[in-house]
Amino acid sequence: MRRPAELRPASAAPLFLLSALAASAVLLTACGTEHAAGTSTDSRPAASRDGTRIDDPGKDGVRVTSLTFPPAAPSPTRDHSVSADRLPTDSDSGIVATYEVTNDGSGTWTYSIVFTFMSGDGGAVTNQTETVRVVGPGQTVRGTVRAGWLPSTAPPVTGAKVLEVTKVPAGEAPAEPGTCPASGIRVSADKGDAAMGLRVVGLHLDNCGKRAYTVEGYPLLELLDDALQPVDGVEILHGSGGITTGAGPDERPRPVRLEPGESATAGLVWRNTTGAGTPVNVPYVRVRAREGADPVTVTPHLDLGTTGKLGVRPWQKAER
Repeated sequence: MRRPAELRPASAAPLFLLSALAASAVLLTACGTEHAAGTSTDSRPAASRDGTRIDDPGKDGVRVTSLTFPPAAPSPTRDHSVSADRLPTDSDSGIVATYEVTNDGSGTWTYSIVFTFMSGDGGAVTNQTETVRVVGPGQTVRGTVRAGWLPSTAPPVTGAKVLEVTKVPAGEAPAEPGTCPASGIRVSADKGDAAMGLRVVGLHLDNCGKRAYTVEGYPLLELLDDALQPVDGVEILHGSGGITTGAGPDERPRPVRLEPGESATAGLVWRNTTGAGTPVNVPYVRVRAREGADPVTVTPHLDLGTTGKLGVRPWQKAER
């Protein structure tokens, strides 16, 4: 440790004041150096209390406005200086993006939004999906989305943006998990499975009401484009035999009675083969469990290629 510079007393300075100044100089020298507030030793931008502002043009009225990082953990080094070490990544990373959803249209929508958390080179570190329900005309809704757990090998997150937005009329959106619509019937779609060009998406029908519910045959489907308008030129086949034999034999359609708490499943099957012509993509499917049932619009994103065919398998009771 350096010796503090010797203080030369002025003739008019009291002795007790000179002693205090000398003690202060020793204390300051012993403290060493410290990084400026709001900086860290990795390449992430510094975060203020309100987060780092993000210049995200957004999509379809959704944009990221700021990104907030957890406070860096100070740790002493050999020269007693303070540095910011990256937090352990065996739990939630603590990185949070703030976003806003603005509905400039005339309808009331439920939004499904995919956010991308990015590294310094623009590559995706992780994607997260958020659902924002019942956004009315002219309304702006703000929220946050967490990056979640990140592996220790992941590069530092430096930015976030909106990757994909889908929205459906709020009255046709799949019910929130754990809730039951007034109809007592909950319809949803899973994320599907893809192998060697064959695509399969499951439709799920849950009787969450208090009465028995019976379906028979096939769910009723309406294929919709990005503007939620009907898609022409696609043949909907009953059964998957006209698509593939690799999805297993088709069950014969029969009445399926669901007691409260029971479920049924059906399936959408297609190939994304592309030949001559223009490939057809169907982002939305409006589903009715049976004739006269309330419609539910799901977003399986059917990449039908140029096949012009979609197979639908009949309802069958799900095993408990």
